[in-house]
Amino acid sequence: MSASNSIEQLLSIMATLRDPEQGCPWDKKQSFDTIVPHTIEETYEVVDAIQNQDWDNLKEELGDLLFQVIFYSQMAKEQQLFDFEDVLEVLNEKLVRRHPHVFSDEKFASEQEINDNWEAEKAKEKARSGNVEKSILDSVPKSLPALSRANKIQKRCAKHGFDWDTIGPVVDKVHEEVQEVLDEALQVTVVQEKVEDELGDLLFATVNLVRHLNCNPEVALGKANNKFERRFRAVEKKVQEQGRKLDDCDLEYLDSLWDLVKQDERK
Repeated sequence: MSASNSIEQLLSIMATLRDPEQGCPWDKKQSFDTIVPHTIEETYEVVDAIQNQDWDNLKEELGDLLFQVIFYSQMAKEQQLFDFEDVLEVLNEKLVRRHPHVFSDEKFASEQEINDNWEAEKAKEKARSGNVEKSILDSVPKSLPALSRANKIQKRCAKHGFDWDTIGPVVDKVHEEVQEVLDEALQVTVVQEKVEDELGDLLFATVNLVRHLNCNPEVALGKANNKFERRFRAVEKKVQEQGRKLDDCDLEYLDSLWDLVKQDERK
């Protein structure tokens, strides 16, 4: 079956699922808002498949993610907002327009010039739609995960000169924020809201350090999570091999197993 026929079949399946008479009760009652959590979940499942290099599963997860687009398009069609063909038309036009160095004779001397043109085209698009930005931060999605949003905010500000040129002040700021957290946490009467506020500042400063070291905070923390999980599972296995239960072991014993796991990884 050709790609176009497969898409037509998928659109037909989606329309049937939403049909008032013969459709699925669950699919019929969904709205744009109720589908959003599923879209986010499917996106992360795609990421997991890629990170695990599970290519068979990736094929399935990409299908699930495509279905989210089809679902939104069907609901939009029902409300006479737009349909899937409109989505494709806008996407195709935008990709061609944003890549003049590929689809026309325009030439750029560097990757930076390509990126500058991309941003200029995005600005033109917003102007044409009437969505003129009052701030350079207007286009940073509020629904992004907090680490990613902090990174994007900082990159956007840095692009307009609001950033340190060297790593020293960035590191100093992290140390300053650590001290401010401790100042609040060690008060005789701890005000939890103030502690949380200072912890937020510390996390924001740490994201800035990660960015200055040319890393992505989501990726870095994701790898740290995976490393901790891998090592802790190994600790659990050692506990089980010794016929003990995790809850019966004190921290000192578990910490010694943790050190053994780290040693095993270095071999």
